Amino acid sequence: MERKNLLAEAGATTYPGRGIVIGRTPDGKNAVCAYFIMGRSENSRNRVFVEEGEGIRTEAADPSRMEDPSLIIYAPVRVLDGNIIVTNGDQTDTIYDGLQAGKSFEASLRTREFEPDGPNYTPRISGYMKFQKAAAGESETGKSSLFSYEMSILKSNNGDPSQCNRYTFSYDNPKAGEGHFIHTYMGDGNPLPSYEGEPTPVEIAEVTIAEFARELWNALDPENKVSLFVRFVEIETGKAETVMINKNTK
Repeated sequence: MERKNLLAEAGATTYPGRGIVIGRTPDGKNAVCAYFIMGRSENSRNRVFVEEGEGIRTEAADPSRMEDPSLIIYAPVRVLDGNIIVTNGDQTDTIYDGLQAGKSFEASLRTREFEPDGPNYTPRISGYMKFQKAAAGESETGKSSLFSYEMSILKSNNGDPSQCNRYTFSYDNPKAGEGHFIHTYMGDGNPLPSYEGEPTPVEIAEVTIAEFARELWNALDPENKVSLFVRFVEIETGKAETVMINKNTK
């Protein structure tokens, strides 16, 4: 597939829902992770991202206005042994616990399926960024990749909740300047149309993390966007830099 412009893809519809971007900067030095949430209802829009350890969680911007915390209050990002888990729901914890128990990313998600929010049956999208510590004098060459990632989508069978379709995509030794973008919906609608196909290959621009976050945030629909998380990780050292943007304030 041809690489697409990330900003154009993110702004192609007023409601892509929740989205995950994983990739690598053009200089090859940094791994890139981004996660955003959007909302149409007052309950969904009444959220912010807050830091929690090395990861983040969602919270109500105004607790007095929170109607139903299920499916919207969770930890989108957790870190295990330097590796990053990012998802659009509480399957973050499922993956974290599964990895700790020695399961793979894909096997951990076998216990989960799409969200129980019919008639939408929102897909569960997940990503897992893996980093290997380099030995003295070692560099990333050929098959000895220090950085790789996986992405997953669990979705109903064209709106039929009697079947869960499971797709996992693995990216070893990812190319510099390239990433992949997956989101929950193809656009607005009733019911909301689930994402289709494999994660979209996108270009990762040669910008700072602050510029990356600002440009991605500005590309999202101004009425529906809620929060954005971006993290750059220096692959050889593990040094991380994070930017969060919230439309609301607590």
